Amino acid sequence: MIASPGRTILYALLVLPAPSIAQLNVLEEDASLTSRWELSDTTQKANFLIRPHKPVYFLPFYWSSDPNEQPTTDNPETSLPVPIPLQPLEFKFQFSFKFKVWRGIFGHNGDLWLGYTQSSRWQMYNAGLSRLFRETNYEPEAILNFRTNVKLLGFRLTMLGGGVNHQSNGRSFYLTRSWNRVIGQVGFERENWAILLRPWMRVKEDIAVDENPRIDEYIGRGDLLVVRSHKGHQISALARHSLDFKRGHASIQLDWAIPVTGYFKAHVQFFMGNGESMIDYNHRQTMVGLGFSLMEWM
Repeated sequence: MIASPGRTILYALLVLPAPSIAQLNVLEEDASLTSRWELSDTTQKANFLIRPHKPVYFLPFYWSSDPNEQPTTDNPETSLPVPIPLQPLEFKFQFSFKFKVWRGIFGHNGDLWLGYTQSSRWQMYNAGLSRLFRETNYEPEAILNFRTNVKLLGFRLTMLGGGVNHQSNGRSFYLTRSWNRVIGQVGFERENWAILLRPWMRVKEDIAVDENPRIDEYIGRGDLLVVRSHKGHQISALARHSLDFKRGHASIQLDWAIPVTGYFKAHVQFFMGNGESMIDYNHRQTMVGLGFSLMEWM
């Protein structure tokens, strides 16, 4: 029942015409920070129109070096008392979008955006656990973004912004994980390069139980995204760090999107470190994924 619709969708994607070199150049131009965040008069679009946000991909083959069969925290109320038999190979997918709510809050500058990202890890090959969804993360956010135009070290500082972000896995009892953050963002670009720096601070909550103690020490207190696009290919590196260089933790994720036909791209993903998902925020592992993507970072 699952395979037939999947084959239909895959066939529809594969018969799309391959882009010409001119179309690839247009795609690269559209993939810039300036275009994605509508930072110039020529890139402005209507409010409440759905736009790309983070990558949209499907990785049917996603392998872990050390599946987290017994998620635990420093708090016994959010630690699983018994292990669950996970398989190292699963299916990961993510979709993401944003839309502009208010353009030009401060004269001709300052745009308010709302975004949403959802990623799932599906134990599709684990018949013993009824092929359950192991973990799904939900991430709504609000972002206030400002256009800038400052040259710095060969790059152009194109935007400054900040916002509020909520991330959780929608679970309860031993497996519940969530946090709220105030996030800043600084964007640079040059030709086919883009850099996005995002420092953040966790918002303390007035709750009796911390669902994920010291999450900022594991997942980090900021991330750095570097993206390179060339002739339809896109390579990105996303690094996170706790900014505590004595006992801190870090992670890195590498993605390579390879053009196949139209907007359909083969996708390879590599992750190493803590916090691949909310349930694994304090669990270190290496993960490798293979599949396809429909939308990239920039």
